Amino acid sequence: MLPRDVISSGPLILRPPVDGDAEAIVRTCDDPVTAWFLPMLPSPYQVEDAREYFAMAAAKWEAGGAEFTIAENGQYVGSIGVRPPDRWDAAAIGYMVAPWARGKNVASTAARAITDWLFDHGMRRVELQAAVENVASLRVAYKSGFREEGRRRDAHRLRDGRYVDMVTFARLKGDAVGATAEPYLPFFEGGRLSDGVVRLEPLAVEDAADFHRMVTDPSVAAYFVGPPSTVEDDERRCRYTGYWWVSGQRIELAVRDAASGAFAGHVQLTQVAPALGQAMIGYSLLPGFRGRGFMTRAVNLLVEWAFAHTPLHRIVAGTEAGNAASHRVLERAGFQREGVHRELFPKADGGRIDDVAWARLRPS
Repeated sequence: MLPRDVISSGPLILRPPVDGDAEAIVRTCDDPVTAWFLPMLPSPYQVEDAREYFAMAAAKWEAGGAEFTIAENGQYVGSIGVRPPDRWDAAAIGYMVAPWARGKNVASTAARAITDWLFDHGMRRVELQAAVENVASLRVAYKSGFREEGRRRDAHRLRDGRYVDMVTFARLKGDAVGATAEPYLPFFEGGRLSDGVVRLEPLAVEDAADFHRMVTDPSVAAYFVGPPSTVEDDERRCRYTGYWWVSGQRIELAVRDAASGAFAGHVQLTQVAPALGQAMIGYSLLPGFRGRGFMTRAVNLLVEWAFAHTPLHRIVAGTEAGNAASHRVLERAGFQREGVHRELFPKADGGRIDDVAWARLRPS
């Protein structure tokens, strides 16, 4: 049985919920973002639902778990709970943050504090899960010292009835957890990059149809490696972009006409290798936007951002030997040819073609 302690962590206090939290809990649970990722919550959420929550919280304590209000300056800013531990001394936590307290490290501070508290009370392992599309929750997991352990496919259902993959995390007692480090691939300040002509933004679900139209265009598909994708495949890819970015694996961006906002193409930073300080850039452009220098601008924007905001030292690219248009993009964007990988790219007819290797180095 876990004790009904009060946990202090910096400006935050974790304490058992009280009746005075009801109004703030209603506002938090009725928030569209909260409701989307917690579909079991009643909608609309009302005071009677908060009273049921208090009863559930009391029952959770009696069953061996815990339920805390996260308070700052005496005011409710979120909730964090612990499921009753299993026979192997493993417990799972979950959290939500009030809309007015988001972006202030409330959940990550509380998750770290409650995990340390659980270890102090005999837990060996603490787990949490976050939907692959819930970027804010994923950031909490990484910032509070949890390690990613894998993904559970279609394991959770969202408010619209659609199933979503869940990313699983855990901390073990004894894991080294230092000060919160800056992510290897930080998000763009303001959410986008632009030079006034092109704009780069995270690839979104709304871009899936345009993205699919681009990758199935014969002039683009001719240079793709791997099996062709379906619209569903490309929508799934768009839903993963936030997870890939926050986990440091890759950046997937829509290239837009800055004037109209129209989808023009795609640029990515992938194959990120922190040990080498290297990543690979790739790109595609819809035929209607070619010949206007869009892709050269997009590549320049992304590479210059990477050198200014990440530890990357080398950005590399690979192009088919006969892809003269791609060669010109890289030359104009300051890349230098480094060599040829013979017969690297497989082709649909069973043959293979050479890859021309390019790189651009961090300015000295």
